[in-house]
Amino acid sequence: MAESSYVSSSVAQHKPQSIVFEEKKAYAIVKRGIDIFGAIFGLICLSWLFLIVAILIKIEDPKGPVFFKQIRVGKNGKEFYMFKFRSMVTDAEKRLKDLLKFNEIEGAMFKLKDDPRVTKIGKFIRKTSIDELPQLWNVLKGDMSLVGPRPPLPREVKEYTNYDKQRLLVTPGCTGLWQVSGRNSLGFHKMVELDLQYISNRCLYIDIKIILKTVFLLFGSKNAF
Repeated sequence: MAESSYVSSSVAQHKPQSIVFEEKKAYAIVKRGIDIFGAIFGLICLSWLFLIVAILIKIEDPKGPVFFKQIRVGKNGKEFYMFKFRSMVTDAEKRLKDLLKFNEIEGAMFKLKDDPRVTKIGKFIRKTSIDELPQLWNVLKGDMSLVGPRPPLPREVKEYTNYDKQRLLVTPGCTGLWQVSGRNSLGFHKMVELDLQYISNRCLYIDIKIILKTVFLLFGSKNAF
């Protein structure tokens, strides 16, 4: 069993030292094939939706960009630009500091249900998870997979314990066990546990099951904001 050297030998007290993790070559090859096919298929079939969302974003805020890119942390701590449809005002990042004290999720994440930075169209595309669709481009590039832990922000990773950093053992995903198990209704520590549970048990059956469950989220999840 090969474990990544990215996980330090010292871990937070009361936490297990490491999860059971093994890189399976056959699984990795098939998973990458599914990612490439799924990303291309999704980008082609949803091109009409991309166009409609782009137009709506521009109508509400003609001067702002359609897409939003943000540095995220991927496998083994490698940083990359993750793409989304812009769902917030253009100066959202600058206004974040003033809102951190209102964070509604414990741990190394920030979520605010009634975030004043979210635009009108932004509320809809977040509710339906449509804002995440441009990440299919990240999947095609290999920065992300269709299924895996959500890629965190660098400032969030700085607060991680060595136990939490095990989330970075694998390629991050567009969707994962956390998203289909409650998403924002779950706290940071529960998210970590679900991600590590996925990493320890991941297989094609689980990946396909998560993808199918995610499809229903496109019709609106009460836990998406």
